[in-house]
Amino acid sequence: MLESTTFACKKSVAAILLVAGVGRRLGQAEDLPKVLLEFGGQTLLERHLKALRLGGVGTVSLTVGHREDAIRREVGKLGGGGRVRFVTNSRYREGSLVSLWAQRDLLRSDEPVLLMDGDVLYDQAIMSRLLTADGENILLVDRNIEPGDEPVKICFRGERIVDFRKKPEHAHDWHGESVGFFRFSPAMAAALADRCEDYVDRGETGVEYEEAIRDLILSEPHRFRAVDVSDLAWTEIDFAADVARARQTVLPQLAG
Repeated sequence: MLESTTFACKKSVAAILLVAGVGRRLGQAEDLPKVLLEFGGQTLLERHLKALRLGGVGTVSLTVGHREDAIRREVGKLGGGGRVRFVTNSRYREGSLVSLWAQRDLLRSDEPVLLMDGDVLYDQAIMSRLLTADGENILLVDRNIEPGDEPVKICFRGERIVDFRKKPEHAHDWHGESVGFFRFSPAMAAALADRCEDYVDRGETGVEYEEAIRDLILSEPHRFRAVDVSDLAWTEIDFAADVARARQTVLPQLAG
């Protein structure tokens, strides 16, 4: 069952957790949603819900698609109760932007919103920084970025974010890796819903949700701030090697 102790949160906030994808790059584990992989006897989903509860987050809205039945069973087993709602994305084989667009009602609900990738194993302190950081709209950046095109990069010129992409286009002084967790003000969350809708209306449904966020950052960079989490353990899980690394290297570093 999930614990109830909380740390301080600045204001009421809802969370969107994207868990609809197939996870085909895991190979033989393809049929199992990544959020149901176990680490230290707990599924990623259980760890997410625990972290969000400890953070004082009320509503947790899951975008589900692939193996929705299994995810619903896990939530029932964990006793998520009225905190967890489900939004089904029947088009989950398209880009992740469609999974975010499915949450447009929550994005337009006039409350701060967290957006989180479901395939991340992380230290509880990362959630604390996301929730309590000063600033209207928050990204999390790790300076210890792996080389290559796979990581989504947050690019800086001075303190200002000037690009946000796997393959940046704009000149910058340095870049780090995005954790895949964000905090948006009510106004920016609504703007994000509008940007996603624009893409869907144009039929550009194969893109990832980061493109919509990038559009907003480039149009109003002064409204976004990145918080450094380079000192904290975390990993995104895309490939079988990531699962092994998460269990052997990252898990022993986690506080709980």
